[in-house]
Amino acid sequence: MLRHLPNLLSALRLAAAPLAAWLMLEGDDGAALAVFVAAGFSDLLDGRLARTFRVTSRFGAWLDPAADKLLMILCFLVLLWLGHAPLWLVVLVLASDAAIALGAALSWALGLPLRMAPLLVGKANTAVQILYIGAWLLLLAFDLDVPSQMLAAAYGVALFALLSAFAYAHLFLRALFSGGRTA
Repeated sequence: MLRHLPNLLSALRLAAAPLAAWLMLEGDDGAALAVFVAAGFSDLLDGRLARTFRVTSRFGAWLDPAADKLLMILCFLVLLWLGHAPLWLVVLVLASDAAIALGAALSWALGLPLRMAPLLVGKANTAVQILYIGAWLLLLAFDLDVPSQMLAAAYGVALFALLSAFAYAHLFLRALFSGGRTA
């Protein structure tokens, strides 16, 4: 059972993504915040369990980031729908993620010697996005409004999304033109 626990936690996080989005749409911001925080803890826990007990799998290596991305995408889309996140930010975040995924797919399709491992800037990008969404959920749950701070946070999210996209694009282009192992 322990062998499957990290994947079970990722699967639960995958299911939590639409639940968090639905709760946000229903205006149950406290519950949405609780689901989002629980999903974050499950992400930390499944990674720790997988590494500590050496129960990693190819499926888990795919499922974990897929669950994270679904949670982030749905939360960003709902924040946009509710008028909290600016359109330019959501488009930038989604375009950045799509470009990275497209680069990975092209690398695989072309047989490029590119190992798509998380980069530090990619992890920082995810952390900044989590903080942004978490801050919005916290503000909504407690009915607070700090527009200038959240606009500044949006610019920070945009900066990290661009840095991450450029870093992965650099790896892809290096593999495409050099043929050498890039990461």
